[in-house]
Amino acid sequence: MILTELQIENFRIYGEGDKALNISLKTGVTAIVGENDAGKSSIIDAIRFALGTTDQDWYRLEESDFHKGESNREIRIVCKFETLSEKELRAYVEYLTYDVSGEDKPPILYVNWTAVDTGTVLKGKPFRRIEMRSGKKGNGPVFVQELRERLKTTYLRPLRDAELALSSGRGSRLSQVLLQAKEIESSGVEYIPGSKIEPELLGVLGIGDFANDLLEKQQSISDTRNKIDSHLTHLSLHGDELKSSIKVNSSKDSNNRRLRQLLEKLDLSLSDVDANEYFGKLGLGSNNLLFIACELLLMAQDDVGCKLLLIEEPEAHLHTQRQLNVMSYLQTQAIKLGVQIIITTHSPNLASTIKLDNIVMLQGGGAFSLEKGKTKLAISDYRFLARFLDVTKANLFFARGVMIVEGDAENVLLPTIAKLIGHDFTSHGVSIVNVGGVGLRRYAKIFQRVDEDEQLNIPVACVTDMDVMPDCAPEIIGKIKPPQEYPALTENCRRQWRAKRDFTGDGLNEHRSNIKRKASGQCVNTYISDEWTMEYDLAYFGLADEVYIAARLAKKDAYYAKNGDDFTDDELLKEKGLAEETLQEIKDNIAARSISEIKDSEQYKEHLASHVYAMFTLGTKASKPMAAQYLADILESKPHCIDWQKKLPPYLVDAINYVTRTAKPESVEVYVK
Repeated sequence: MILTELQIENFRIYGEGDKALNISLKTGVTAIVGENDAGKSSIIDAIRFALGTTDQDWYRLEESDFHKGESNREIRIVCKFETLSEKELRAYVEYLTYDVSGEDKPPILYVNWTAVDTGTVLKGKPFRRIEMRSGKKGNGPVFVQELRERLKTTYLRPLRDAELALSSGRGSRLSQVLLQAKEIESSGVEYIPGSKIEPELLGVLGIGDFANDLLEKQQSISDTRNKIDSHLTHLSLHGDELKSSIKVNSSKDSNNRRLRQLLEKLDLSLSDVDANEYFGKLGLGSNNLLFIACELLLMAQDDVGCKLLLIEEPEAHLHTQRQLNVMSYLQTQAIKLGVQIIITTHSPNLASTIKLDNIVMLQGGGAFSLEKGKTKLAISDYRFLARFLDVTKANLFFARGVMIVEGDAENVLLPTIAKLIGHDFTSHGVSIVNVGGVGLRRYAKIFQRVDEDEQLNIPVACVTDMDVMPDCAPEIIGKIKPPQEYPALTENCRRQWRAKRDFTGDGLNEHRSNIKRKASGQCVNTYISDEWTMEYDLAYFGLADEVYIAARLAKKDAYYAKNGDDFTDDELLKEKGLAEETLQEIKDNIAARSISEIKDSEQYKEHLASHVYAMFTLGTKASKPMAAQYLADILESKPHCIDWQKKLPPYLVDAINYVTRTAKPESVEVYVK
């Protein structure tokens, strides 16, 4: 049986009506992700209240569990189970809900758990009426205790003390696992008092009987009994023969109870092999792996009932490689053992290893399944993301805003620009996803829903280049050499680049609209460079000096690295001075051009920005990511107030304002130390 849907009303952050939670769950592993206080633990706790847990813990309903702001003081949790086995259908036959439409659909098991605050107080405590009924609307029979036991889930709490959980004692987890093993009662032979038998051939009960017999016959115990008998002889009247007997008091216990008591004496711990002795006592992470292995074994042994494992933060106490290995194994075992596993996690490492189809994002009190048919992703998109959605990108599942960029340069520089305009990404909970020029729109579709009524409220900005250069650029950056003719665009033209002169009428705006249309929609907006590329636009709108110097420093850095030398601070300052001199010569040459070539300030800006961008296209090309790092350092070192709104490309400012959900101000001045 599989828990396919969960409905929660009036429980903690989840209210009723539109504020209630409806979540779809799948076979195998389902990962519930989201930022802190999004409601992940509330979902796990709701399942624990409704179904109970095998650890025998009892949970008291607190006042804080009732949703505030609702007059209805009734918590309702509905669990929908499907794909019941033949044994399960027979076990729950009185509680099943059948389809009345005439279609041959398999029956469904609904578990309706309700807790009503009656408003009365008994013995100083509020009385709350709790019921567990079947039926889609909770109008079916009340579940009997035996079936409630079969519905209990296995729960692994966050920051769990696995060593304590696996220790001996009444109701220990290990004893529960061993009691479920079919071999426990049937293995070995019984012990017959007085018989000669090899102890290793005995069953568990036989070992217990053998130990009891040895205990009773132990010499010091026999001597003590004889001393007691000696006193009895003097205390008794003549003719009365009183004799003592010392025996293990277990004759009145059932075999099952005796077996459980024996098993509760056992501890489960990691073996002290030679390799471990070198390191001493193993830590919490290793013991957590042992705990998970124990729980998987326990769940696999029952063929009737709820095989549901709830794990909060499986990454607890585990380093990255172990996290990945644990998640891979859990997904494999879930299918092999027929176990359903629901985890909550804050780890991008884990999120990146789980199929996108099996992830549920929590946001704004809602649950958004990323399974096929729920998002705008096509089947091919799921296959693509299965290959490329790695840990560096999986942080998008936990963000309040997402910036999707196409290269390392944007990834390096945009956080600095965001700080300059007062919208620090870290403090706003914004994640940058660098797709490396591949699949920008695929990542954006993760946040777009098929059902327009259940839109995610996470702002997503796709930042991309327009990739149309100014008419002066082809010659400046080496695409054509005078007197070479400007290549015409024909049907068989192999020219990959485009200039503004290639577009007539409203063609350039249509080009921009086509780019925007491919990814935008719902919470996703596409921001296209105002002129050409990010580096060009930065130079065009007011940072020509800074971009040029950063590119020169990047080229020099690469030169020193190639030759195995150190690019010292002194060399850096020297190169910076040379870059300033060279750039001034470029500016003077542009200004000296005849009025027929450069007619206005716009054309001047285009020529200057094109010469700056040529650093990334001509000769020993400057590395864009390395130049971005130097540019970030240069911008952060500015010692005076700057009106950054006038010096930064508008499309970048707009994108940053959007993902930080801040209205664009008319002017922002920030002092940067």
